[in-house]
Amino acid sequence: MSLPLSILDLSPVDSGSTGAQALQNTLKLAQLADRLGYSRYWMSEHHNSDMTASPAPEIMIGHVAQVTKHIRVGSGGVMLPNHSSLKVAENFKLLEALHPGRIDLGLGRAPGTDGRTALALRRSRDALTAEDFPQQLAELLAYAGEGNGFPVGHPSHGVKAVPSDSKLPPIWLLGSSDFGAQAAAAMGVGFSFAHHINPGFAIPAIRMYREQFEPSDRLASPRVILTTNVICAETDEKASDLAASMALAFLRLRSGQAGPIPSPEEAKNYHYTASERMVIEDTRSRQNVGRPEAVRDRILQLVEQTQADEVMLSVMVYGYENRVKVYELLADAFGLQAPSVSPDSALA
Repeated sequence: MSLPLSILDLSPVDSGSTGAQALQNTLKLAQLADRLGYSRYWMSEHHNSDMTASPAPEIMIGHVAQVTKHIRVGSGGVMLPNHSSLKVAENFKLLEALHPGRIDLGLGRAPGTDGRTALALRRSRDALTAEDFPQQLAELLAYAGEGNGFPVGHPSHGVKAVPSDSKLPPIWLLGSSDFGAQAAAAMGVGFSFAHHINPGFAIPAIRMYREQFEPSDRLASPRVILTTNVICAETDEKASDLAASMALAFLRLRSGQAGPIPSPEEAKNYHYTASERMVIEDTRSRQNVGRPEAVRDRILQLVEQTQADEVMLSVMVYGYENRVKVYELLADAFGLQAPSVSPDSALA
């Protein structure tokens, strides 16, 4: 069986474009991914950033599922501490009812934004630590009617997420550390590791998850998605230009000046300081950049090293047409074929 390949879409906003156009691009790119044979299309939750237009993946999931036919659609992810567990359970039971067998619930605990915005979302400094994340997960499952529910005497006893006859979709825990690995293993759910955030910890985190995995009604054996950044083009020069554009965008993000993704021409004309060049080099080290065959070989090497079951591509490059080309080039390099039924029945 060939390696399942999926997409993480942050709905990037290009310089000179708009957030509304970025969201329309996401819908068109999801349709393309569906036709090309990608396994999943996940949307992220980010706030207070002009670089992305994706603060509410649960809304985008419904729109993407409506305009696609085969691909699984999900969140990469919903940042649970930003929300009520009941509301998340309701949102995803509703999505599952509308698009049965095609929805994924990816959950994380990072705020997906800066500290001030996180405080505005969570409304409490105590909540910023997300130390009650395991409790929130347990509450989400109880509201969804799984397990023993809330005991008599609990304030939420008798409260349930509706539609009550719809099941919660498959759960994936997102992480870039041992916390996510241990939590996913203990719950017996899938684990999605953010290699693009913490590449050096991928192998020990995934090994920990597999060793500690407890089979559950949701998942009989461990299942791992590895997410990585890719910048691919027909030539190394074009890929390098796109990488320079994205590196400048991340440089601005790290300096608190996040804005739309600059064009390759803007990146070429930017005058970098010595310290900024160090940041650029660090950003480049976390990306798979080059022609499709080279990117494919590096991804397969990562899979061999980590024993991941599936790879999810984060394609943050300037220009809709450039993103289209990345999807097409890598689908061809990996020999993807459009499925006739929804993939991943093991987690449905």
